Amino acid sequence: MPALEERTRTTEGSRLVGRTALVTGGSRGIGRAVAERLGREGARVGVHYGRDERAAKETVSAIEAAGGSAFAIRAELGVPGDAEELWAAFDREADGLDVLVNNAGITGKREPLSGMTPEDFDRVFAVNTKAPFFITRLALERLRDGGRIVNVSTNLTRGNTVPALISYAMSKGALDAFTLTLARELGPRRITVNAVAPGAVDTDMNADWLRGNDEARRQTAAQSALGRVGEPRDIADVVAFLASDDSRWITGQWLDATGGALL
Repeated sequence: MPALEERTRTTEGSRLVGRTALVTGGSRGIGRAVAERLGREGARVGVHYGRDERAAKETVSAIEAAGGSAFAIRAELGVPGDAEELWAAFDREADGLDVLVNNAGITGKREPLSGMTPEDFDRVFAVNTKAPFFITRLALERLRDGGRIVNVSTNLTRGNTVPALISYAMSKGALDAFTLTLARELGPRRITVNAVAPGAVDTDMNADWLRGNDEARRQTAAQSALGRVGEPRDIADVVAFLASDDSRWITGQWLDATGGALL
């Protein structure tokens, strides 16, 4: 039997040829993996970034080196006018949209309720909840009928609680509710809206506690029924499925992409 990596490659194809996608926070981590995966499916990919221009250009170059098409757009999220700035940059590069992936997010300060300040709380909600809400609102005039919206959530909204990430979990819980309601609203246009919920994934966001700490990595792997820590490509493959026509009968759903961490 072929190795897992080889079998994974054979599932990739051209499901998104002729379509345009936008991935917020697409220059690093899960966002980069998603952008590259959609590019391999044939989509022209808008790689959004906030500050790291070099990482965005590297992602675009990687997509192009694999035979795909991509462009980078900059907009800092969580500040006034962020959605307008993002779409103005997008419109200079593309005419219309087929797939929107609301991936950009921050964990904020790791503090329990007693240590959380109003400023910390507002910052997390501005990036994780308000930004995707208004980015999506402005996307609707660009998103073609039959399009796809995928929101990147977290398993912290469904039972795997971490007190130090309370504001992060709350912000993603609001995104889950947004997913459910928006799916109903956009159904008549055949636009599906779903959320993907990763568990612990080996990204820069989790580097401070996961990388270089063998015990933390062992404990995290043990939480998964599959016995390992998640990788960005694990999430990207799920997003690619939801972005394709193969998922046309799935909407308003919250997909556990944790490797069975909540079992």
